[in-house]
Amino acid sequence: METSILKISELYRDKGDLHYDGEGVSQLAHAWQCGQLSKKEGASSKLQLASWLHDIGHLLSKKEGTPTTYGYDDRHELMGGNYLTQIFSGEVAQPVLMHVLAKRYLVTTDPEYRQSLSPDAIRSLALQGGDMSKEECELFISHSFAVDAIALRRWDDLGKNPQWNMPSKDEVINELTHLAEECL
Repeated sequence: METSILKISELYRDKGDLHYDGEGVSQLAHAWQCGQLSKKEGASSKLQLASWLHDIGHLLSKKEGTPTTYGYDDRHELMGGNYLTQIFSGEVAQPVLMHVLAKRYLVTTDPEYRQSLSPDAIRSLALQGGDMSKEECELFISHSFAVDAIALRRWDDLGKNPQWNMPSKDEVINELTHLAEECL
């Protein structure tokens, strides 16, 4: 398992500087901001780790640039969530697997939520299925990790602030590594 944590750390060290069009922050800065927001809210260490790693599927993908700009859904939630399932418990992996569904749920159930989304989140929403049906909403909210996925989704939306001063890359990756070790 420690080898897997080392691979995650190396992935963020190698690809964490990648930006997505319209977001204004790197993948590493976004991960760190989401982790800080979840920590500030008193989330469990496993939900904090899920918040850090919810977009790891983008880093695992072989697609270049921002896939939504050329009409492609990279299904990063499945790629990342399935990867994390091999390493961590469902308390980490399930919110990651469900954070796109949480966006679709919130867009459907909260009329003001859509206006809070970034341009890239709006583009990806259309590719990811858009609004949910009543049946999809009921199925989603009945899942035992739905509340965690919704919380993670809200931190995901807020964790794109280019004005935040992030510590050095080494400090951030060390923080991530320690949290991941705690969650094994």
